[in-house]
Amino acid sequence: MLKLIIEASKKDEELSRLLERAKEYAEVYLLAKRRQKGCDGMGEMASLKDEFKGIFDELLAYCKSKGYIKDNLSYDIDVVADEVVKW
Repeated sequence: MLKLIIEASKKDEELSRLLERAKEYAEVYLLAKRRQKGCDGMGEMASLKDEFKGIFDELLAYCKSKGYIKDNLSYDIDVVADEVVKW
């Protein structure tokens, strides 16, 4: 799925913008996740995770509306965050 989105973003400026935004959110989320110690900052972590999930869901909705992907997808947001920052 992610490879399809990356390929489509090369020809679609709006998708490219959404992808870049998702990457920024993923980087912030993963950085905070690495720095978290114990229960400190759990609320902030949940907020960052929700923000990243929100932008990724927006990206998926855009891809569905353009026909780049067809199915409703289930995904692990932590795995997606790791993959997104590799782009």
